Amino acid sequence: MALTKNSLAEAIQNENGLMLKDARAAVDSLLYIMKKTLALGEDVMISGFGKFEVKQKNARKGRNPATGGELLLSSRRVVTFKISGKLKERLNGGPPKKAAKANKRS
Repeated sequence: MALTKNSLAEAIQNENGLMLKDARAAVDSLLYIMKKTLALGEDVMISGFGKFEVKQKNARKGRNPATGGELLLSSRRVVTFKISGKLKERLNGGPPKKAAKANKRS
């Protein structure tokens, strides 16, 4: 099940003892600030969680999947997400494994 805006507000309410309307207002405010910041072309970095980055995509040739005809996709900005090392570690159940070093024989 996906975490929705409403379930996020309910979780904030339960964790912090806030009234539900205040928790909803906090979620709405956070999302508004993030949207405004990303729309300005700035990144949003949340320590221990990850980074939302605005990237520029160049115009390119594409294909309409329904007709197979070629079309030109215009340049655009997109938002990508890069997970933090701490969250990645938590998702994978422990610290990242180090690559084994190759033994050198002289």
